[in-house]
Amino acid sequence: MRSLRRRLIVSVSVSLVLFFGVTIVALDAVFRALSDRSLDELLDAQTVALIAATETAPAGIAVTRLADPRLATPGSGLFAQIDDGRRGWRSPSSVGTQTRFGGPLRPGARRTVHSLWPGVGEVAVRSRGIAWRDDAGRSFELTFSVATSLGPYSAQLGRVRTQMFGWFAALALLLLATLALLLRRTLAPVQQLENEIRGIESGEREALSQRWPRELDGVATNLNALLAAERGRIARYRNTLGNLAHSLKTPLAVMRATLRNAASVEALRAPFEREIDRMDGIVAHQLRRAATSGGATVGQGASALRPVVADLRAALLRAHANKDFSIENAVAAELSFVGDRDDLAEMLGNAMDNACKWCAAQVRVSARLDGPVAARARLHIAIEDDGPGIPAADRERVLERGERADEATPGHGLGLSMLRDAVELYGGSLAIGRSGTLGGTCIELALPGR
Repeated sequence: MRSLRRRLIVSVSVSLVLFFGVTIVALDAVFRALSDRSLDELLDAQTVALIAATETAPAGIAVTRLADPRLATPGSGLFAQIDDGRRGWRSPSSVGTQTRFGGPLRPGARRTVHSLWPGVGEVAVRSRGIAWRDDAGRSFELTFSVATSLGPYSAQLGRVRTQMFGWFAALALLLLATLALLLRRTLAPVQQLENEIRGIESGEREALSQRWPRELDGVATNLNALLAAERGRIARYRNTLGNLAHSLKTPLAVMRATLRNAASVEALRAPFEREIDRMDGIVAHQLRRAATSGGATVGQGASALRPVVADLRAALLRAHANKDFSIENAVAAELSFVGDRDDLAEMLGNAMDNACKWCAAQVRVSARLDGPVAARARLHIAIEDDGPGIPAADRERVLERGERADEATPGHGLGLSMLRDAVELYGGSLAIGRSGTLGGTCIELALPGR
């Protein structure tokens, strides 16, 4: 039962069988009750007609006329008897039949029994006790009984049951056929999703379609996000290896040329250390870029922002212990970053470390949540300092790998480049401006958050 359509059809089929079965049983019980009531009323009417045609005399009981011709026909299936405790009277239809009408009844009593008569089959016997007074003033206790064969009624009940089963079976098949068509139409998007996933597995497609019903839209969107993140991660690994190989060519060429032109070993120390530091920075940059989670926020938990800033604040104050400055953590406790916590620490660490290097006495970290914009860029984190600031002409240049605003300041020019790469992997953005409160540089990150 791996098919949803088959599972639904089987479930509904079982439900229909149970429902129609209970309905048939209920209708059959109602029809039998109505049939029994009609039979009792018919036998009561025959009894009243028999009472009206009965006369008593010293010689016995006589019936002047029979209301139903079947009472005069042997084997007709309708029988009557008047029991006076002596000879009594029986209808001509009882000739040759072993009748069992039952014992006498007290006046006013009534009785209905079903019994099996030889040669007739199952019959219903309706009896009624009467207190009788004739013209001579004599009193009698008579029991009038009328019996009818149940064969015709059983045959009629069988026909009704057969018709009822037939109609309900036809209705069930019609409902199932209609349900199958509706399920085929309703589950068409699910079948389409299955076919597109197979297309992705076989390489015929790169992503799922964009327009889906509301119930499947989230699934398709998240699958597309995961596919895009996975393709981006694979491409990033390949690019990282290529960039690493390409980036190391220049330092190696410089070292090779230095070896050729060096007059002594001591003359090689400073150029080699500089190029080794450069190579170390390049390797660190490429490895960190490759290790970034890739911005796939599907299935990622939320990391509280304020504790991460607090940890970085303590670490940076120790790292820059030779400088007298403060770091203000102005992040609200309820704000969170949707993504990998290590990626968040890497991004904030680069931005805050840059601010600590250039500040005069103060660094401030704040954040806000912008609801109306897309979820992947609604958390805005601002890292401000009171330093000299980055000139507007240099703000784009310092984001490139190896570029620095001040070449005299120690560093490799990789921090802001790595920061921009990580932010873009999460679908966010990075902006460099001037701080409106501290007067120095303001680096603002737009990231997924809640």
